[in-house]
Amino acid sequence: MKLIFSKEKLILFLILILAAFFRFYNVNWDGGHQLHPDERAIVMTVDKLQIPKNFSDFLRPESSWNPKFFAYGSFPMYLLFATGNIAGIFNPLLAHYGSINLIGRILSAFADIVTVFLIFKISRKLFNSSIGYLAAFFYTVSVLPIQLSHFFAVDTLLTCFITATLYLLILFYEKPTSYKSLLIGLFFGLALATKISALVLLVSIGTALIADFILIFIKNPHKPTHWLPNLPAFLKHLLQYAFLIFSTTFIAFIFFEPYAVIDFKNFWVQTLQQSALTKDPFYFPYTLQYVGKIPYAYEFKNVFLWGLGPVLGILTLLGMFYFIYLNFKKGRSPQFTKALIILIFVVSYVAVVGRFAVGFMRYMLPVYPFFALFASLPSYHFYQILNNRIKNIYTLLVISYLLFVIVLIWPLSFMHIYSKNNTRVDATLWINQFIPKGKTVAIEHWDDGLPLTDQSNYNILTLTLYDPDTQQKWETINQQLRHSDYIIIASNRLYTPLLRLTDCQALPPDRCYPKTSAYYKDLFAEKLGFQKVAEFTNYPTVPMLNLPIDDQVADESFTVYDHPKVMIFQKTASRSRI
Repeated sequence: MKLIFSKEKLILFLILILAAFFRFYNVNWDGGHQLHPDERAIVMTVDKLQIPKNFSDFLRPESSWNPKFFAYGSFPMYLLFATGNIAGIFNPLLAHYGSINLIGRILSAFADIVTVFLIFKISRKLFNSSIGYLAAFFYTVSVLPIQLSHFFAVDTLLTCFITATLYLLILFYEKPTSYKSLLIGLFFGLALATKISALVLLVSIGTALIADFILIFIKNPHKPTHWLPNLPAFLKHLLQYAFLIFSTTFIAFIFFEPYAVIDFKNFWVQTLQQSALTKDPFYFPYTLQYVGKIPYAYEFKNVFLWGLGPVLGILTLLGMFYFIYLNFKKGRSPQFTKALIILIFVVSYVAVVGRFAVGFMRYMLPVYPFFALFASLPSYHFYQILNNRIKNIYTLLVISYLLFVIVLIWPLSFMHIYSKNNTRVDATLWINQFIPKGKTVAIEHWDDGLPLTDQSNYNILTLTLYDPDTQQKWETINQQLRHSDYIIIASNRLYTPLLRLTDCQALPPDRCYPKTSAYYKDLFAEKLGFQKVAEFTNYPTVPMLNLPIDDQVADESFTVYDHPKVMIFQKTASRSRI
């Protein structure tokens, strides 16, 4: 028995080691250039934070401890501030803008490794250890969690706290106690103080609180003599535990995000702005890529093709239906109710996020651990079938090894991008080597300007291509193009949406871009007097076969930060007018 227990621990340990390898590998993937805009915004906010001199200063909205930035919760910023300053004792650079983002990325990766452990615990609770190992392994090798672990943009922290809350809800359902209620409130509060979208957890918390009574009522809906006597005790426990959970949640939220109350006006305005962003793809220029987005279909396309990869995507799809079938087959059992806590969260979260007008892939991360759980179910039962039918142990091992390799192909292909320089770093090296100093370089607004270093060596002009297609816009841009020696496109952030926003009958007048679309088409066809002289790509690449996977059709946020396609055009003729 002791040996079996040690073996189980060893398997989980190896999975966690693999998770750590994928998440910590080349954590400084951008060479210190701060190329993730959300991470950069958080780091700039943290760099301005100062511990208040006294309590009265703390209580002022103008306090030096107020982030004044509520697109995300305050807890990740305070966490980064604290850990950065601790690391700064050993290396002062780690406490400030230049390097503190590396501390954030380590925190992000660590949070996601904890999520691997938590999904193992949840899966084992609902099914068995074997399914737990599979779920932990599948989440370990899921591409989107690996990618987001390389950024400090709160998503992995949010997912960790949500998963922890759901695990605690399962434990609470098994045996309700005041201690578990306090823990649920703490982690729910941390989730809210990380990102307010964690409010979706309310449905799962409600399910856990009233599940027992629902089971009693479902079993005997027409016999009040069976469920009515339980009602007083149920209501007493409901009020007691609900009060503990929600009072602790409120206290934790206020403790970790105090300026949501102290600076409520600013908090509320920014929260409404973020809410408006999810409802209107025209709200910000960088969300124009989502104009015409098909709700739910867009999310699942990116989940199954890119975030999980085709193999895990198919297993997840099969597992979703299998999970529902297995648990509804169990009917009115306590095991069904525990699974229902998870299922209700996944369904409610996808229902809310999938209908957003914008579809950043990171929005779906909180349900990826449960996608891994779903994927483990058909895999486990398929292996059982093989085990029963194939008597030769070596044949079974070979088949298992092949399946293991097939699942690993996509994450290993994706890790290829972290084995090389970021494309913007390579482009910067090329620019500084091959573009003579003093040349005029045109770059695009709302994107990282290139070169990343020594921009003062060049005359930089910024093309405002997101601006409405007015005559004044194109007079200005045409003049800039006449004076430009080079045009640099740092990613597909602008041209992907602007190429297709040309139907002026269906679009708002200031968000229709027929001339801008024509500009890009002519530029790429080299009809503007500019010739492409350099292109930098770093696609996911299938190992051994050295086969690149062109992922430019994925959601922009999947490529634009860590492996964007960079193009450089050099003037070859005088024609450069649109």
